[in-house]
Amino acid sequence: MQFGKLPQIDHLNEAHFALPETRFWGAESHNSCRVFAGGTTWNIPQWVGSTYPAKTPRRLFPEAYGRQFGTIEFNATHYRIYPAQKMKEWADAVPASFRFCAKFPQIISHFRRFNQCEGPTDDFIDGLLALGPKRGPAFIQLPPHFAPKHADALWAYLQHWPRELAISIEFRHPDWFVGEQTHWERLASLGVGAVISDTAGRRDALHMQVTAPHVLVRFGGYEGHPEDVKRLESWAHWIEDAERHGVSEFHLLVHEPDSIHTPHTCRTFYARLSEKHRNSCVTPAGNGGATPTLF
Repeated sequence: MQFGKLPQIDHLNEAHFALPETRFWGAESHNSCRVFAGGTTWNIPQWVGSTYPAKTPRRLFPEAYGRQFGTIEFNATHYRIYPAQKMKEWADAVPASFRFCAKFPQIISHFRRFNQCEGPTDDFIDGLLALGPKRGPAFIQLPPHFAPKHADALWAYLQHWPRELAISIEFRHPDWFVGEQTHWERLASLGVGAVISDTAGRRDALHMQVTAPHVLVRFGGYEGHPEDVKRLESWAHWIEDAERHGVSEFHLLVHEPDSIHTPHTCRTFYARLSEKHRNSCVTPAGNGGATPTLF
């Protein structure tokens, strides 16, 4: 994740990374929260022999990934709208507990900017439906220059989005986080989530506005830096409070340079979860990928 990425963080302290106070827009609940952790791609040859079993061929990377992680930030759909049959093929390759968090096609969010998007939207929805029960919340990543003043078409688009398909939005332009902020309540009224970006160089994007029962956190890591361990521990503890406020699904979407360190980051997060949430979280065992790991 280049958004807010700093070349190094040794000059920063724990206070810089502290989680701000959370605003929960939903009602309190006694439902349990399912916790998922994963990366941004399964196409990492360097994982073969460590996270993936030795000699895993590239065509089996989706299956190997699904056995070791619980979720994925599915960026492939941002660059191409895949046919439903291909989406189903990927879904069939992973376990029943796995969830895809598909990124909206850029033709909708970046090129057409939510105008005249009926065709691409229908095609994208067909693909999401093909994922079946393995469909997690999809998310719209707004362009960095997309400010609140540009948002009329976005709100009209969201009004027509099928409510049964969970989605979130990642805001990037700084104006979304300053001044009068009525959009959080508006998202809550639509049941749309707000992606939380935990990235060192854009702490305003760590907005802590929870507008839906599903929470997606895009975590920008620094390859096992001691501050990363503290940050992951903070999120693990945060889930306990979020669950009481109605959060039923939490996805930690890990970004590491070249994704090499992603399995370790997921294991670190898992180790700091409560026993209750470990029971629902899939994460690599660090055993050479020899067996599927479901704790």
